Amino acid sequence: MQLLTKTIREKLPRLYSQDEVDDPIAQVKFFLPNSNWKWYATEFDGHDLFFGLVQGLEEELGYFSLSELKSVNFHGLGVERDLSFTPTPLSQLRQR
Repeated sequence: MQLLTKTIREKLPRLYSQDEVDDPIAQVKFFLPNSNWKWYATEFDGHDLFFGLVQGLEEELGYFSLSELKSVNFHGLGVERDLSFTPTPLSQLRQR
């Protein structure tokens, strides 16, 4: 599966362009099957670096890279893109 398509690349705002936005929109969701790890990208540098919400052992806003997502191997499973995900404000994705 292609983690990042041309269409998604074009939809993702550039890094730092959402700094003044109160509730940024996650444009894409990545997840690791059989785990609680999820990555929601709100910005992209156009090459490798994302910014967004990461949910795993903790929940935090931060940077993550496409190359790191591609390199994950957890018991033979890799990170996938949620094909049914629709762009969603981060406030609706945060765990409460």
